[in-house]
Amino acid sequence: MRRNFDLLLTAIAPAIWGSTYLVTTELLPAGYPLTVAMLRALPAGLLLLGVVRRLPRGIWWARSLVLGALNFSIFWWMLFMSAYRLPGGVAATVGAIQPLIVIMLARLLLGSRIRGLSIMAALAGIVGVALLILTPQAKLDPVGIAAGIGGAVSMAAGTVLSRRWRPDVSPLTFTAWQLTAGGLLLLPFAIMMEPPLPFPTAANLLGFAYLGLIGAALTYILWFRGLSRLEPSVVSPLGFLSPTTAVILGWWVLDQQLSPIQFLGIAIVLGSVWLSQRAQQLPSAGKSTPTDRPAIALKR
Repeated sequence: MRRNFDLLLTAIAPAIWGSTYLVTTELLPAGYPLTVAMLRALPAGLLLLGVVRRLPRGIWWARSLVLGALNFSIFWWMLFMSAYRLPGGVAATVGAIQPLIVIMLARLLLGSRIRGLSIMAALAGIVGVALLILTPQAKLDPVGIAAGIGGAVSMAAGTVLSRRWRPDVSPLTFTAWQLTAGGLLLLPFAIMMEPPLPFPTAANLLGFAYLGLIGAALTYILWFRGLSRLEPSVVSPLGFLSPTTAVILGWWVLDQQLSPIQFLGIAIVLGSVWLSQRAQQLPSAGKSTPTDRPAIALKR
């Protein structure tokens, strides 16, 4: 029962992330991926730091910078670049390779067992995503696709390392460190590489507030909480809920048409999420080894 509660709470994060693409394209000024990513991370991180009033110590300064870069700086830069160059549903689903990358990285860095059913679930998710992408209306911009894939690789690495490097602090504090680090790393690049933002409209302010408070602070507290209790191979497939949300919002809010093939894709994606969770509940073949318990052996 506790595991199901943790899964449900963690799943809220990617479901909300699916709205990022709608908010970015409808409420924010176009052409500022670095600035938008920085303004999403830094104010939220500083706000959370003001709440927790605790800074990293020792090696956690360096680790916070690495995790902040992977989970926020690089990932969000690529995310917003993809969102600006691709339709929302396409941008959200390009990162479908992430659970597969997480499985491989978790094996290399955590010693986690690779389960055949987990691989099947990840591949099924990719197939479902392909059915969502390959529509006559989809504009598959190469730079946007490359940015989406780069973002997926970055967050996959950040997801696994967030499990391996777990400080003895609350998820709220861990999120504050990473958001602040990610925002600070983005700040000089945003200043040097992009022109100043135009004077914000009311819609812009609403979009920035939503992405910072809801799409960053709240969701990543839930995400890192989940990673502290569940294996990366359990948490990562929940990310498939993001493209599903994005496509549904595009249909509901923007009146985008969904074909029967896309409905099939949504069903396959949801089925892959269920299958990935089922795979983790099945007993592994053979006896347990120390590598089956990375949370203890590799906590720091």
